[in-house]
Amino acid sequence: MSNEDEFYDAVTGLDSDESYEGVSEASFKDAQVFDCSSQKNNGSVPQENGVKKHRTSLPVPMFARNTVSVWSILKKCIGLELSKITMPIVFNEPLSFLQRITEYMEHTYLISRACALSDSIERMQAVAAFAVSAVASQWDRTGKPFNPLLGETYELIREEQGFRLVSEQVSHHPPVSAFHAESLSGDFAFHGSIYPKLKFWGKSVEAEPKGTITLELLKHNEAYTWSNPYCCVHNIILGKLWIEQYGTVEIINHSTGEKCVLNFKPCGMFGKELHKVEGYIQDKSKKKLRVIYGKWTECMWSVDPQTYEAHKKLEKRGDNKKQKNDDHEGADNEDADDMPEVQETVCVVPGSTLLWRIDSRPAHSAKMYNFTNFAMSLNELDPGMEAMLPHTDCRFRPDIRAMENGDMDEASREKERLEVKQRTARKDRAKHDEGWSTRWFQMTANPYTGSQDWIYTGGYFNRNYQGLPDIY
Repeated sequence: MSNEDEFYDAVTGLDSDESYEGVSEASFKDAQVFDCSSQKNNGSVPQENGVKKHRTSLPVPMFARNTVSVWSILKKCIGLELSKITMPIVFNEPLSFLQRITEYMEHTYLISRACALSDSIERMQAVAAFAVSAVASQWDRTGKPFNPLLGETYELIREEQGFRLVSEQVSHHPPVSAFHAESLSGDFAFHGSIYPKLKFWGKSVEAEPKGTITLELLKHNEAYTWSNPYCCVHNIILGKLWIEQYGTVEIINHSTGEKCVLNFKPCGMFGKELHKVEGYIQDKSKKKLRVIYGKWTECMWSVDPQTYEAHKKLEKRGDNKKQKNDDHEGADNEDADDMPEVQETVCVVPGSTLLWRIDSRPAHSAKMYNFTNFAMSLNELDPGMEAMLPHTDCRFRPDIRAMENGDMDEASREKERLEVKQRTARKDRAKHDEGWSTRWFQMTANPYTGSQDWIYTGGYFNRNYQGLPDIY
């Protein structure tokens, strides 16, 4: 296998299948629940009312990973960026990274909600909930997506969710994936370019988010931008794999000057902060108007800042009394980073409004790479799609298809063949002094941040795919 096989896309975010089981009704009795039942048809559950049904399972369960050791591969890479590391295919999941980032769209109903709201602060709340939900589906998703080949594409049209999306691998060194999604009714555009930079730290892999995400609410003439939090996968060498996200995410409304600052908290020494997100919405004069809190694996809530601070003071007093009676045992574990015990679910502050709650995963999710219902459907290839899609679509990748069907040997052979083919094509272009031209995206300045970004140039859905490269 090529030593240029990148591990850059090993982790990009997270999701839990334990969202609300065991939560007492008393936890919510004082909360104002935003009724989203009319909007929450997010495509993850097959419908019976004429809407297209999507598959809810993979062809075969996943291959066991516990017989493969990665220490021999990674022991020389401590502190280095994992940009040229060959990993056994058993550590992959049967999706391309282009499909993985498509999972941002699982909770599109939150964008639709934002479009329908007249108040800019309420719109910011919905956008903040969407930004958190976009990284939620990957909780426990410790499998590595396949690295997209240069020129690889992916499209997804979901009429029941009201959007269509196209993505393209626009660069190989550095690896950059660009995507553009738009409302079928013209309400919004959602786009970005992703380059997560990964480092190996002995027992964990850390992903530093690179790239800007932009959401445009066209009816309101508003644009929001943000970047994803850091993500860390623990126990790469030994022990149970587990994931945490941390760092500050700033969502900026470039039209009003309002900002939402979200702090994805690291788990801490005793795991008390595991999965927690806490932040606030401020106006352009930096006055805090709402507090946003919850867990990215469960739910997000909004409440008045004064109410929240008063509740936190009472909570802190209770914690101080409890801490006096705690026996803080714990020594450094040189073998593995034990996953902190997941604490009780989110404590809802009286008067809070529910912004978003995660969907339960299918019962067989653990046997199928911990996929959500939405993820299960991303690589399905209906007979009618073959004539419509460009041959660069990653549904046609033979290595991913072989892995999905349980043929690991064939998947490994095809993966190596595609890597060799890609290197040969690159050498041929260099020999003839030919550059690579992207088809659907162009590098230019983001109109809202001024930073370099890959912007969709249009034309993909005209279905003229002549001249596309032979990459498979």
